[in-house]
Amino acid sequence: MEYENRYRQAQRPKYECLLLDLDDTLYPYSSGLATSCRKNIEDYMIEKLGIDKSKISDMCNLLYKNYGTTMAGLRAVGYEFDYDEYHSFVHGRLPYENLKPDPVLRNLLLSLPLRKVIFTNADKIHAAKALSRLGLEDCFEGIICFETLNQPKDSSPSDENESEVEGSSLTSSTGIFDIIEHFSQPNAALDLLPRTPVLCKPSESAFEHALKIANINPQRTMFFDDSVRNIQAAKRVGLHTVLVGTSHRTNGADFALESIHNIREAVPELWEEAEKSKAVRYSGKVAIETPVTA
Repeated sequence: MEYENRYRQAQRPKYECLLLDLDDTLYPYSSGLATSCRKNIEDYMIEKLGIDKSKISDMCNLLYKNYGTTMAGLRAVGYEFDYDEYHSFVHGRLPYENLKPDPVLRNLLLSLPLRKVIFTNADKIHAAKALSRLGLEDCFEGIICFETLNQPKDSSPSDENESEVEGSSLTSSTGIFDIIEHFSQPNAALDLLPRTPVLCKPSESAFEHALKIANINPQRTMFFDDSVRNIQAAKRVGLHTVLVGTSHRTNGADFALESIHNIREAVPELWEEAEKSKAVRYSGKVAIETPVTA
């Protein structure tokens, strides 16, 4: 029996699943969507949240750097807004027409008999639109997105965001934590930053929750992302990692690809192991967001 167990273990494929980021990973940064998204976020902060235009650039950089996404940071420092409205404003005006069908990537993905799941910080509508424009909507088992990780709770988000800096001189009379002022202080303490109710990459908790939802074994999964910090977080939770957008392999990345199109040349072992994976049985339908017609 012990020999049989060892034999079965040896026959299991090294990889059973591909977990892939969407934006600037499945399509290049040169598409212009990232630049437009940043502009829309800035416009939202000015038009909807009333933030002074002169503070926008520094504020966006600090929020993104410390919270993973600007939205997560805005919620952390005290701004209240509707998530769907935010996503509609930020993604609704993106130049999706810049995304074209990608038959090369489609063929690469379909040639691998592995589970394939999207893991994005974006909302499901944006993910579905982007995948549809790329002609990849049927290449994935499902999508782990903002709504997947941030299900509505009985308690309001503000109840969960009890800040450790409440009463600090850095918190204004309106209840907004001044993150720019905070980091202008000598030796600004990161542990004094207010927490965010939003779960997103590169939080290790976000990765762990995503893996649990999709029933993914990190030790047999390869994760693709264009963000170094997302790759490093993925590595810490046990995933095999591929940094997309550069051929320079940084700390935390097992592989580095200039383009997702280079996957077969850079990671040939995926195809070498592919035949073994045909014996892998899925454990039923995964309860994650699935692509919809855009």
